[in-house]
Amino acid sequence: MTETPHTVFILDTNVILHDSTCIDRFEEHDVVVPIVVLEELDHFKKGHESISYHARTFLRKLDDLSGNKLFDGGVKMGPHRGRLRVGLACPMHADLRLNFAGNEPDHRILNIAYTFAAEHPDEEVILVSKDVNLRLKAKAVGLKARDYTTDQVRDVSELYTGKRLLEHIPTDVIERLYTPPNEVAVADIELEEPLSPNEFVIMRSDRKSGLAIHDSEMKTLRHVDKTPVYNIMPRNAEQTFALAALLDPKIPLVTLTGKAGTGKTLLALAAALEVRKQYKQILLARPIVPLSNKDTGFLPGEIDEKLAPYMQPLYDNLGVIKHQFSKSDTRHKNIRTLLDEEELVITPLSYIRGRSLVNVFFIVDEGQNLTPHEIKTIITRAGEGTKIVFTGDIYQIDHPYLDTQSNGLTCLIEKMRGQKVYAHVNLEKGERSDLAELASDLL
Repeated sequence: MTETPHTVFILDTNVILHDSTCIDRFEEHDVVVPIVVLEELDHFKKGHESISYHARTFLRKLDDLSGNKLFDGGVKMGPHRGRLRVGLACPMHADLRLNFAGNEPDHRILNIAYTFAAEHPDEEVILVSKDVNLRLKAKAVGLKARDYTTDQVRDVSELYTGKRLLEHIPTDVIERLYTPPNEVAVADIELEEPLSPNEFVIMRSDRKSGLAIHDSEMKTLRHVDKTPVYNIMPRNAEQTFALAALLDPKIPLVTLTGKAGTGKTLLALAAALEVRKQYKQILLARPIVPLSNKDTGFLPGEIDEKLAPYMQPLYDNLGVIKHQFSKSDTRHKNIRTLLDEEELVITPLSYIRGRSLVNVFFIVDEGQNLTPHEIKTIITRAGEGTKIVFTGDIYQIDHPYLDTQSNGLTCLIEKMRGQKVYAHVNLEKGERSDLAELASDLL
């Protein structure tokens, strides 16, 4: 993050819980960690969630730099780096006392930042928080505040869609897709921009059209067929592309984005069932994001009852597939058997942290509610023979400290583009009903 000289960044707890390496992102500028932040990190350090990992990692890093200077002038963080210090508690500043209660952690952080700025008028003091409400409170009292944007994608409107339309292609070129070897050399087509590996194209001429995927190794566009998968028929070109990526064993990482009703999770699950014999297990998981990042303990009932509302959409998609077949059909019975024998497991994402993911078809639903670090943690645990699929809608985020630019799914799409092991499809056309499509577009 580049600022004018003598800038001091004061960190909120949620920044550290989002990225435990955040203090390395401020270059030559100073960083202050309020003492109340250390108190809050202490509450988060136990557990297997991502925030617990970040809390522990940051506290260890701070301990490595420990010494009296952390509390008195700060510690140099490295060559050409700023100083790190802990901001101690102080009486509520007179300018804040009327509007902010002193016992609220956010208000104590705000007070330390405001007091520090008042005592150091020659320095630019900026409160960094992923909590929009705290940023608004800071700005209301004249204190500079901003979001932590180091891992944000700059322009979501230009995010990779995984597909493109190629028009005015000669008919004879498209006809090659329909005759063996069912491919066209990329050199035979004029392109404004180079194709990414595994990018999908819709090719059109005046009289014919065709669907293809870019094979970057062979430098060809290979025909993509519209075929049913576990009795689910793709209803448009995007769904056809999605299934092609999901079924291709050479593409171990796939992301599917799109609004509700575009078929993301349904297609991923149908594809997993279609190729289930190639994998030891199918895992279908989603993150649980209760309000304000509280755990599920405040919800009524036993643990299964607490989690049921979060998992129900996944069972709904499984039910849609089951109902494609009669109860006497072997494929209908197979789904029940797979569940009973735990070859198909539907579970909260937190329940599989730390597991070895070897030879698994792993579907992570609602990926937009994961941080970039959580996405990285999942992918780096992928063992031999594992395929990982992330689905989600980057415009429908439930996490209180993520947005369209900073969520893990957006970052994954941005950074993985161009990799031969990766394919992405943004599904735009809703397929639930005309009413559902209208509501999604207008409401």
